[in-house]
Amino acid sequence: LGLSSKPLIEHYQMGKIIQIAKEQKIQAGRIDNEVELDHGVMVPLYFIRKEYQKGKIIVLGLSSKPLIEHYQMGKIIKEAVEKLGKKVVYIGSGDLSHKLQEYGPYGFAKEGPIYDQRIIEICKTGNFLELLEMKENFLEQAAECGHRSFTIMAGTLDGTDIKTKVYSHEDITGVGYGICSFHPTKENEKRKFAEIYLENRKSEIQKKNQKNDSYINLAQRTIEEYIINQEKIEIPKNIEKEMLTEQKAVFVSIHKFDTLRGCIGTIFPTTNSIAEEIIQNAISAATNDYRFPPIAKEELPYLEINVDVLEKPEKINNINELDPKKYGIIVESKYKKGVLLPDLEGIATIDQQIKIAKKKGQITENEEITIMRFEVKRHK
Repeated sequence: LGLSSKPLIEHYQMGKIIQIAKEQKIQAGRIDNEVELDHGVMVPLYFIRKEYQKGKIIVLGLSSKPLIEHYQMGKIIKEAVEKLGKKVVYIGSGDLSHKLQEYGPYGFAKEGPIYDQRIIEICKTGNFLELLEMKENFLEQAAECGHRSFTIMAGTLDGTDIKTKVYSHEDITGVGYGICSFHPTKENEKRKFAEIYLENRKSEIQKKNQKNDSYINLAQRTIEEYIINQEKIEIPKNIEKEMLTEQKAVFVSIHKFDTLRGCIGTIFPTTNSIAEEIIQNAISAATNDYRFPPIAKEELPYLEINVDVLEKPEKINNINELDPKKYGIIVESKYKKGVLLPDLEGIATIDQQIKIAKKKGQITENEEITIMRFEVKRHK
């Protein structure tokens, strides 16, 4: 996927991109040490250098962050280019699905051909909103490796009419390859897909929140009050009786744009009631999950919250007593412990569940382990 123009952006201008990204609270930085470039860079680079001898090149890496943040990164690049008065070519490089044919190196998945068909259709129509709306689980099942690259490129064309052309699509090796071009013509307010996507998501979450039960409402109110006012809420009186009288362990999970944004929980109750457990763990999930920065006020309209109430764990004697859809697990080895909730997207087998739980607990393959299972009541 590419945009045709003349010289490439000069390397020293990367600083302007990073500056704007920081102003817009998008995490971006520069790697100055040598890194090994993969085929997604080296293949187009070979052809670029045959045509452009003098231009400078910026290589952008990807992340596991939500698609919308990659699209916003493209918008940041566009802004930097406009401020610097440069003419540029953007190339969104990467393979399509790796699972298009049974005889291919990665086998076949039904999502593979669907993904490739959708991408080529997007290239024809220029409807980049569809790039943002694809679900992470679908992308994983399709085994693509270029979607975030395409999404950054699409962001560089936000708010712009484009002339599109599809040159080819091939899948004879079992891996999808496509070549398309996008030529900007004029500004178009109706093609500001980031704004459209964010407004759609906000509306969807508002409608969903109207159906939340007492458990989700309590976690949501706790997070909002703490993030906005730095205050811990009082336990409401008009909630379900069991939330006030029963002691149970609780996990609070926060997602933003279908990506985990924070998750903290207990495997045994640590407070006097379920309600207290929810309040405690909701604040921790929003502010103290070491994997993420604390949630900011502007993120609140896009958060989706789950509350899992755990039953008492029980030790198992055989792994056949496990079921990743029904039971969560606690894997222990001496002082180390890994916990995994049940019915998680992408975890279909007992072996997967144990492997991930061991990784979370930093338990190595050779260590002796004990496993406990537990059921949950999930509120989402």
